[in-house]
Amino acid sequence: MKALFGRKAIQYLFFEMWPGLILGLIVFVLILLMFQALRLTEFFLVHGIGIKVIAEIILYLAISFLPALFPMSLLFAVVLTYSRLSQDSEIVAMKSLGYSQGLLLAPAVALGIMVALISAQTSFHLAPWGNRQFELLINELGQTKAAATLKEGTFSEGFFDLVIYANEVDSQRGELSKVFIYDERDPNSPLTIIAKSGRIIPDPERPGQSILLQLTDGDIHRKGDAHTKIKFQDFDIRLLDPVQIEQREKSPQSMTIEEVQEQIKNPGDKQPEDIRRLKTEVHKRWAISIACIIFGALGVGLGTQTNRRTKGNGLILSLVVIMAYWILYVSLEGTARSGQLPVAVALWIPNVLFAGFAAYRLKKIWN
Repeated sequence: MKALFGRKAIQYLFFEMWPGLILGLIVFVLILLMFQALRLTEFFLVHGIGIKVIAEIILYLAISFLPALFPMSLLFAVVLTYSRLSQDSEIVAMKSLGYSQGLLLAPAVALGIMVALISAQTSFHLAPWGNRQFELLINELGQTKAAATLKEGTFSEGFFDLVIYANEVDSQRGELSKVFIYDERDPNSPLTIIAKSGRIIPDPERPGQSILLQLTDGDIHRKGDAHTKIKFQDFDIRLLDPVQIEQREKSPQSMTIEEVQEQIKNPGDKQPEDIRRLKTEVHKRWAISIACIIFGALGVGLGTQTNRRTKGNGLILSLVVIMAYWILYVSLEGTARSGQLPVAVALWIPNVLFAGFAAYRLKKIWN
């Protein structure tokens, strides 16, 4: 009979944590998106990006954030659940019925293992996809909204290897007036172009790959053995090399775990620091996934209280723990990337320390 009630208690605790986990994910996603609010507002107001594209950016960002959010959301859910049960004296009642510490810990650890598996698959495949889509989208926006990088009345160097000046710039429409361009892409025959107006538009022949600068009513001055002047009514300059964006090299964060491991196995001409970055990425994804199990156990230690006057202390302490973990983690990730500590050591130190802290908290609440 006791075993039957024990199984029911485990199921009860397990399913009680799910709403908190989902709520935690939503809350932490919104918090991280708040830090991107200024950037998103700039895309909308300055670059004239539509609501649909903004929604895509938010979706890709949220997906790329997920691996880091799973441990935090799990800790939040476990602490929230066990704190409520403690305040309602349900934990005390279970202890008085003779339920062991292992039985009370089992639901949180089981959920931690489940979330760890989800987190691993997310960080191995889904998050890199989201990060890659975000990179491609931002790259494409950089092409189609190139006018936003120009400032009126200012010489802009490095604008697709051109020096360009415009008296007036309408970044939302991509329109320029009184345009001066110095084109030295061919060093043997540099061009100076002066036009009454110009317009930056996506290249209809290569959508998403290049853009056109359409100039109207101007002159082309070519230097060589003799000075040449050509008057034009309409003149188009293709600003980007027609290389598919998808063919551009992925960042380590945008590679699947198999791609990262393949790069480590066959480094080619990569520098030692590049290999360290790749190894850091592998250990980072595993360490964050395993952190879910540790945070599940730690949540029980933080959430279970024997004194009703400590209400809310567990949640506050969990927020402190989250900040401490990520400050320590980011610092040690930096030492791994720089080579100050071996990658396999640096990225696992936070998990070892917090596993010890979890064991200490569990021992304390049970005694």
